[in-house]
Amino acid sequence: MNHAHSRPSAIRRFLHAQSSAGLVLMAAAVVALGIANSPIGPGYAKMLHTDFGPLSLEHWINDGLMALFFLLVGLEIKREVLDGQLSTWPRRILPGIAATGGMIVPALIYLAFNRGPTAAGWAIPAATDIAFALGVIALLGNRVPASLRIFLAALAIIDDLGAVAVIALFYTTGLSLPDLAGAVAALVVLIGLNRFGVRRLEPYMLIGLVLWVLVLRSGIHATLAGVMLAFTIPMDRTPSRSDCDSISPLHKLEHLLHLPVAFLVVPIFGLANAAVPVLGLPPGALIAPVTLGVGAGLLIGKIVGVFGFTTIAVRLGLADMPAHAGQLQMFGVACLCGIGFTMSIFITLLAFPGSPLLQAEAKIGVLMGSLLAGLLGCVILHQARRDTCTV
Repeated sequence: MNHAHSRPSAIRRFLHAQSSAGLVLMAAAVVALGIANSPIGPGYAKMLHTDFGPLSLEHWINDGLMALFFLLVGLEIKREVLDGQLSTWPRRILPGIAATGGMIVPALIYLAFNRGPTAAGWAIPAATDIAFALGVIALLGNRVPASLRIFLAALAIIDDLGAVAVIALFYTTGLSLPDLAGAVAALVVLIGLNRFGVRRLEPYMLIGLVLWVLVLRSGIHATLAGVMLAFTIPMDRTPSRSDCDSISPLHKLEHLLHLPVAFLVVPIFGLANAAVPVLGLPPGALIAPVTLGVGAGLLIGKIVGVFGFTTIAVRLGLADMPAHAGQLQMFGVACLCGIGFTMSIFITLLAFPGSPLLQAEAKIGVLMGSLLAGLLGCVILHQARRDTCTV
């Protein structure tokens, strides 16, 4: 009996790893900004655009390494939907409603500032960075109930699924039908391996590499190959025993990827993409429609969407509030949902592929909106805990 309690569940290991990774990501973002606005900034940018084989260093990071990030995201989504915090409809309802509001309202606020070509960035403020958000929660210690941490993780996982769908549907251009057909064939082979009970990871990873190359050539963003591969990896449900005891291929691969993705892949992405030369931008960039739309979408849109939709759902009896959580604490968590970094910047690169200026404006909006949302969330959650303790 004690063994089960001494072995943390996958979701709790996930929360711990993401919290620590969020702190590393914060440091990477600060370093990147410092480099970009220092004398070595131009040389750093030139290095990122240097070709290494068929792709530049920046593309190897954004299309190659980030495929591992999306592979891990896909594994986490599959595990939580089949055998975790999202495995039943009652568990899915509240974070699902919150995530829906947290995507719709920020997009609408962005579009209120932007028309024409810049409207393509509507999805940038719709994403929550789970590593950053949980990193902030880690700094707050026990001021945030465990139920709210799990709620935030579930919300962010659903949010990631929505972001993957948005990328596939709205940021795919210039399809190559032969390569797309090859990618479909590779996916069919992966599904066949699963159906025929193949449990060794090597065949999946080898064909997954072929899938990545074909998806890269097809015009669909290459990172989506990671999600496709993840959904085909076999998994055993473990309802009656510790998740740590599972030896299914999905659990093995997830355990292998957690540390390198959290502490290597995502920080490298941050170093490559948070390097915004703020000092070299025109003054108008700080108040440009893209900057304001992204910043307001994250700071205001996420709060209104997540907290507003959650409050309505609870009052209508569609779902219950997380255990031991008050309204003020929920509002604080909604603020933390306004921290959008990894996925927001990733979508920025897809939305404005040919405009460094628009990319820079969007990144400034992401950084400023995320910073303000994180600070506001910290203050509110600190105050909420004080109020709870004095009741």
